[in-house]
Amino acid sequence: MSEKKYVLAIDQGTTSSRAILFDQGGQIVSTGQLEHEQIFPRAGWVEHDPEEIWRNVRETVAQALARAEANNDDIAAVGVTNQRETAVVWNRRTGRPIHHAIVWQDTRTQRLCETFAGREGADKYKAVCGLPLATYFSGPKIRWILDNVEGAWEQAERGDLLFGNTDSWVIWQLTGGVHGGVHVTDVTNASRTMLMDLRSLSWDEGICADMDIPLRMLPEIRSSSEVYGVGRAQGLLAGVPIAGDLGDQQAATFGQACFAKGQAKNTYGTGNFMLLNTGQEPVVSKNGLLTTVCYQIGEQPPVYALEGAIAVTGSLVQWLRDNLGLIGSAAEVETLAATVSDNGGAYVVPAFSGLFAPYWRSDARGAIVGLTRYVNKGHLARAALESTAYQSAEVMAAMIADAADQGVELSELKVDGGMTVNDTLMQFQADVLGVPVVRPKVAETTALGAAYAAGIAVGFWAGEQDVIDNWAQDRRWEPQMEGAERDRLMRNWRKAVTKTFDWVDDDVE
Repeated sequence: MSEKKYVLAIDQGTTSSRAILFDQGGQIVSTGQLEHEQIFPRAGWVEHDPEEIWRNVRETVAQALARAEANNDDIAAVGVTNQRETAVVWNRRTGRPIHHAIVWQDTRTQRLCETFAGREGADKYKAVCGLPLATYFSGPKIRWILDNVEGAWEQAERGDLLFGNTDSWVIWQLTGGVHGGVHVTDVTNASRTMLMDLRSLSWDEGICADMDIPLRMLPEIRSSSEVYGVGRAQGLLAGVPIAGDLGDQQAATFGQACFAKGQAKNTYGTGNFMLLNTGQEPVVSKNGLLTTVCYQIGEQPPVYALEGAIAVTGSLVQWLRDNLGLIGSAAEVETLAATVSDNGGAYVVPAFSGLFAPYWRSDARGAIVGLTRYVNKGHLARAALESTAYQSAEVMAAMIADAADQGVELSELKVDGGMTVNDTLMQFQADVLGVPVVRPKVAETTALGAAYAAGIAVGFWAGEQDVIDNWAQDRRWEPQMEGAERDRLMRNWRKAVTKTFDWVDDDVE
């Protein structure tokens, strides 16, 4: 038993930053949370202010410590998890970002991606990095910033610029910033840049050269569970080891104890992200999925995963609230959906930033189809919830097809994230998958996974078995829908998806 009481997780997400203290049993002791501004300079562009994010991280840490009446002496380690693919470029001497962070949802790099692809197409680098050329990933965002910020190339050539996803930005600040901050990332975040070789776990010089990205800008790649540095001397976490780093979806997979090949989880957040553990060999997808690093503990071999990334799920509910005024709060969507027994024939395909897995259509845009005079706002609310389940079902079908030669069969799906409190959605998800859906008692699995990685690195937890032992089921939804009805709904959904294709062209951007 450690003399320290807690491990602190910093969860730097797409819409907010959180700090959560966990005890030895993996239970939440206290939290702090602050939202940050979503900046939309143009259609398809999404940005965050990295300095606002860092201010919020510090304040949420203070909130969590104060609410637990704890200080740095009580904390064994800090783990960081983050929105992946959101690119920050900053000056190492001033500590100031040279541009807003370009968020993973942003589509401004489409032309760049097409240029990089050339005649070889979007899968040009897939055999090396496991990813298609798409606006989703960090690499093209770095190049866009270098090309479009005045003086950026000159600063880069002097060696003054650093790049990182938001994990690197937060860890650099935590460990001292301009006064000796550590510039690192972990294998999971590096695997989301398009710049890392999946097998060597190092930056690929050929891809970096093709994209004209200076290697000296890139952080050192480390495992997901090791001590990177300690909290800055004058900070609230002075001397505390910063010892865990996982991209948010990999962190949730870790927190869900999906350590065995064939285990899968689905996180319901701003978007949805399903990961299937494929063991110590990367599996190259033939069905529109991503090959990614799942986690690496210290010097142990890396574990890989197939991932299906869905851009818009929870943010569709926000859109119903903020853009249409259909509901007053996100929680009201279930109440409104419950006023009808089905979708009334309506389908909502939320391709606001194109379609991610398994289609990868950046030319797609959102559509509501199947409208008749019968359809009311209850049907639209239900159709919005159902779209999350349909998209997840398509991703799972692709995963099973890709992993077929490994004998992987889905027996249940572990779920987490904010939308899992919605019973209507979870029941419908079980129905369209045809397998049980299981929610854990500690729903904050993303932060919990980062905490576990950090705690394992310093001996607060012994290893994966402690994570497995701490995991406990909260709720289980069994499928109730007949197979014929499931097939009908999925067939209509796929038809609806085709109506979103080929929207963006030279006249519509």
